[in-house]
This record gives sequence, structure tokens and C-alpha cells, in this order.
Amino acid sequence: MTDYDVLTDAGALRDAAQALAEGTGPVAVDVERASGYRYSQRAYLVQMYRRDAGVFLFDPPAIGDFAPLQDVLADQEWVLHAASQDLPSLRELELVPRTIFDTELAARLLGHEHVGLGAVVEEILGITLAKAHSASDWSTRPLPQSWLEYAALDVLHLIDVRDALDAELVQQQKIGFAQEEFAAELTRLPKPAREDPWRRLSGLHTLHGRRAFAVARELWQAREEFAQQQDVSPGRLVPDRALVAAVRADPRSKGELAGVHEFTGRASRSQLDRWWAAIERGRAAADLPLERLGGGGLPPVRAWRDRNAAADERIKAARPVVEAHAQALQMPAENLLTPELLRRVAWQPPEPATAEAIGDALADLGARRWQIAETAQLIADAFVASVQVAEDAPADAS
Repeated sequence: MTDYDVLTDAGALRDAAQALAEGTGPVAVDVERASGYRYSQRAYLVQMYRRDAGVFLFDPPAIGDFAPLQDVLADQEWVLHAASQDLPSLRELELVPRTIFDTELAARLLGHEHVGLGAVVEEILGITLAKAHSASDWSTRPLPQSWLEYAALDVLHLIDVRDALDAELVQQQKIGFAQEEFAAELTRLPKPAREDPWRRLSGLHTLHGRRAFAVARELWQAREEFAQQQDVSPGRLVPDRALVAAVRADPRSKGELAGVHEFTGRASRSQLDRWWAAIERGRAAADLPLERLGGGGLPPVRAWRDRNAAADERIKAARPVVEAHAQALQMPAENLLTPELLRRVAWQPPEPATAEAIGDALADLGARRWQIAETAQLIADAFVASVQVAEDAPADAS
């Protein structure tokens, strides 16, 4: 087993940056967080590998300023696996690549059956990666040597995988598809925050009454604020099921709340005043939330027949055509065209619904050029066919 050191100071970072600058080819990058343990999604370890330079492991909380690394690597291609997971944490460190190669996304576009890092490395290189520490608490210090070896292996083979996938993309004439997807991944904006994030509370559907929902909202918010202060995952403080149990129990005092058997977690008793205050706020709230919200998006497709019969015919005609084309291209249908985009253009197509107009509508919704080129004409033809089906339906029924 190779022993790896974690770099923790500015001097070591500068030396590593110089070594990486003198390396050759793309830079493999990975990030380890402490999801499920910490509130934040900050990076607790950053791994980099470059040919002729080697593997480097960096401790972000200890180092702080990564500017020397950004200065020498920004113009190089960064290779990541499932880049959308790591880019936000890297941006927090002001480590921002200008170009990337995402090995997971490339594997999807190529139609690989399994696209996890371990599966891709094993399929392409015949090397088995242990995943024993993928869900570990990477805020732990010092990090065990076995964890460091695991982290190093996540980048050590990534360049070889990248080269193999790149050749496969060229062979399948999908390199243009991939380049557009990689560029889109780099510029994709984060999803806007939910208006009522407390509604994500697991088990909320078991509660009844707007007052109970108000109490659940206040408990969720109190837990969220405390979790952020402590930088601890909210569910480790008090699990969702415990909050919901407290609401259902409807305790008349702090003592009764403390006696709720299901009200568990590391902070359920030590922060009893906090939770009781939240319950009282919920009981006194004037702005009682609705139990059920009307959907802001499209209705489920199963309801289209009654609510928009023409759209129902369009989606039934277009979806199998898009799926068949994805199969011909040997990629998942959702990578060829996001199902939500197809639903939206089927629900309210442009007039007239030509391939060009549908392409413009898809572009406005965020589809890439290659996706439009592969699907717009198919969708337009399917919509025309759906009109014929609708016109023939009465004659068939008689």
C-alpha cells in the first residue's frame, strides 16, 4: 500500500502547484465532502493527479487559499467523474476550470450500462476500486491512511479512463455531443431554492391539519438554523421521523415532549428549550400553511387525456419516437432529451409546430444544439402524426 500525505499549508500547496504545472496532459480532479455528517457541502479533501507529476491530496480547511493552484491549472482540461457533484465545492475554493471532461457523462452518452466510477474503471481498465469509504466522514482529522489511498485511487486512473472514453466518443461520432454537454455542465446555474423547503420533511404527509403543518414548519426551521450553526447534518441532530413524531404527539409541556419515545437524536433532549419554543411558535402562528399545494408545473401525463387531449396525443406519439432514436444512438433517452423538455413542448407547442420552431422552443428550455439536431424533426413529424390519429379516432370508434 502506498502511503500518501495530505498537504496542509501554503508552502506545500505552492510546491504541488509547481509540480502539477510541469506535468503533462489533463488534470484529474476529485472532491471528498462530509455529506450526511456536516451541514455544508464544502470540500474536506481535494485530490489531483497529472501525468509526470503524480497524485496530490489537499486539505481545504487548513489551506484556505488555492489561488496558486488555480493560476497554473485554470487553462488545462480538468477530468472529473460526475462533475456536477464536485464543481460547486470546487467553486467555493475558487478552483474553476475553463474546460472539463466528465467521465460519467461520457459513459452515459456512450451507452455504458454501469456508469459509477468503480464500474467504469473496472470495465475499461480491468482494475477494481474499493468503495468502502465513499460515505465516510471526510471532515475527520487525521484522515486514516486507508481513506487516503481510496481517495488517491479515485484520480490515479481517471486520465486513462478519459483517454479510452474519448477514443470511443470519436469512434461513435459523439465527441461533439460530449463537448456540448461538458460546456453546459460548466455554465449550469444552481437550482433555485425551494419556496417551502420544510415540505421536504419525510413523513409530512402523515400529519393532518394546517396547525400541525405550522408546527412542523417551525421545528424544521429551528433544526435547520441549529444545524447550520453547528455545521452538522440536520438529520444527525434530530431525524425527520422524530420531528414528525413530536408533532403527532401534540405534547402539552416540555416534559411531555421529552417523554415522546420516538423523539430521538443527539440534540433532542439537550436542545429541548429550542424545540419547545418552535412548537409554541407553530401553535401561535397566524400564517397557517396549506396542507397541499397546487402544482406549479405541468400536470402528470396520466391526467393529460382529460385536461388537454391534443397534448396527450402529441406526447404519446413523440415519446416512443425519441426513445427509439436514443436506443439507436445507444444512449439513455434522458440524455438524448430531458423528458421534462419533451413534455413542455408537447403540452404547448409553437405555432406552426415545424422542426425549426420546435428547435427554437427546445433551445429556450435549455436543450443543447446536438439534442435539437437529433430530435426536433422527429418531434415535429410525431406531432403531425398525432393530429392524424386524432382525426381518425371518431371513425375508428364507430
